[in-house]
Amino acid sequence: MAMHSQVVAAEWAWWIGLLLGAIPLLALAVWYANDAGHRAAFALKRCWRRRLPLPPGHMGLPFIGESLSLLWYFKLARRPDGFVDAKKKRYGDGAGVYRTHLFGSPTVLVCSPAANKFVLQSSQDAFGIRWPAPELVGVSSIVNVEGRKHARLRGFILAAINRPGSLRTIAEVVQPRVVAALRSWAHKGTITAATEIKKVTFENICKMFVSMDPSPLTDMIDECFAGLVAGFRAFPLDLPGTAYRHARAVRAKRKKSFHHEVHCQGGRRNYQSSQHFSNGSSRGTQRCRVQRQLISHFKFIGAFGYSGKRKVNNLASTLHAGYTIPKGWRVVVWLRSLHTDPNYYDDPLSFNPTDGTWELLNPDAEISYLPHSKPVDGAAMSFSKLNSD
Repeated sequence: MAMHSQVVAAEWAWWIGLLLGAIPLLALAVWYANDAGHRAAFALKRCWRRRLPLPPGHMGLPFIGESLSLLWYFKLARRPDGFVDAKKKRYGDGAGVYRTHLFGSPTVLVCSPAANKFVLQSSQDAFGIRWPAPELVGVSSIVNVEGRKHARLRGFILAAINRPGSLRTIAEVVQPRVVAALRSWAHKGTITAATEIKKVTFENICKMFVSMDPSPLTDMIDECFAGLVAGFRAFPLDLPGTAYRHARAVRAKRKKSFHHEVHCQGGRRNYQSSQHFSNGSSRGTQRCRVQRQLISHFKFIGAFGYSGKRKVNNLASTLHAGYTIPKGWRVVVWLRSLHTDPNYYDDPLSFNPTDGTWELLNPDAEISYLPHSKPVDGAAMSFSKLNSD
């Protein structure tokens, strides 16, 4: 009886060992076969149309692709740059273009300055916007319009922020506010850095683009903007209680307040300028011009800084740096890789405020990277002014 039990146990051990060994091998085979299948399907079309090859990378597992790997880097390893860094290490920096499969769709990541510029400044309707949701940022905003309209709005923004005279004007607006904020932080002694930095940044944006100083209206706009950002990151499910539904509501509220402000400012400026005009038609012309300027500036606030997921929607595949980006594939503009690249910024992950010194109150506090990066405690810190000595 004992001998029989040992035989049975040995058989079970053999089968369990075989199963445990076969599963990783099977998963590895499927992993390679899935990528090979995508490349084979593309190669067949390429033979007929003489296309350039796909970007380097891997499509991961069937259906889920590399989604689990991406989530692992963001949620568990807490290394959001690790996903792209791993691709750079394996396939080289090259053109900064990599193929993958994320959240149910073949995807191309663009990470280099040249690749990002190619996607964001494409002069043709090659890339249709997929994120943020058009109804949240406005169908006529810069992140949604394409072709000539996109080029026109982009030109307005670049003229406002990227010329020597514009940069000088921005510095004259930003510097005194930043200095005042640093003094305020030193006076408080203890601050929540994430909140304070967000506040001074938003105040500078309002001043630069809409000539608005801090007021109850800008506070309301800031609250609405926070609701919009939560909706950008959420699944677009339009049901009561969802972040997407809340974002739509706050956008409607913001739009109403903007139109009210347009009429108020237009009326005030019209009254001031009426001293220089002798008839009503001239005053009406002046009011229309002011309203158009204000509406254009307000649109910049809603769209400034957002570029995300796009989709190749032209009839032919898009070509870049010797690679093909197939029609229907998603294109993710990985701006984070530029902002944290030491090739362009010295010590890009450091926080070094002018004339100030700081110390975290919770140095071991974690950082949450989804849906966007933020310290869980808001980066609570003690802040003081450096001695002039």
